[in-house]
Amino acid sequence: MSVATAKPVTAFSASVRLAGLADLDALVALENASFVDERQTRRAIRYSLGSPTMSVLAAVIEDLAGEMLVGAATLERRRKGRIARIASLAVLSTRSGYGVGGLLLDAAEVEALVQGCSLVRLEVRFDNWSAIRLYERHGYSHYTTKEDYYQDGTSALCYEKALTAS
Repeated sequence: MSVATAKPVTAFSASVRLAGLADLDALVALENASFVDERQTRRAIRYSLGSPTMSVLAAVIEDLAGEMLVGAATLERRRKGRIARIASLAVLSTRSGYGVGGLLLDAAEVEALVQGCSLVRLEVRFDNWSAIRLYERHGYSHYTTKEDYYQDGTSALCYEKALTAS
């Protein structure tokens, strides 16, 4: 069972599902609002949506106007690989602090397990304290630092978490 067929995971009023091409505009807007450098292009996001080795997860809420994307995570893996990488995790600033990031992180871990992975890795800017706290609260461990990782010369802290099926 994949995230697409599993019962939606809900926290507060948000749920997570696999993103599709209909989400492309909202994903591009979220990317542009969330990242100053290192933004994915529309073309790269579109490619991710169709890639057999990537899963794009969308955190959505229902309101009177319909469904609204409030966060997203991109999970990468190699064919037959056992390590997944969270390449991106973003939440609308208006939804920060409501558990959406944790919901996306949990869903990415479930998707990694479904895809046969036993380890999840990610990188985070050394000065992104809220993200670092989130990852550590969810059981991720720092395993190395990559100096001069981002375009502006900032270092990245590398985290990982071993996954077990429950």
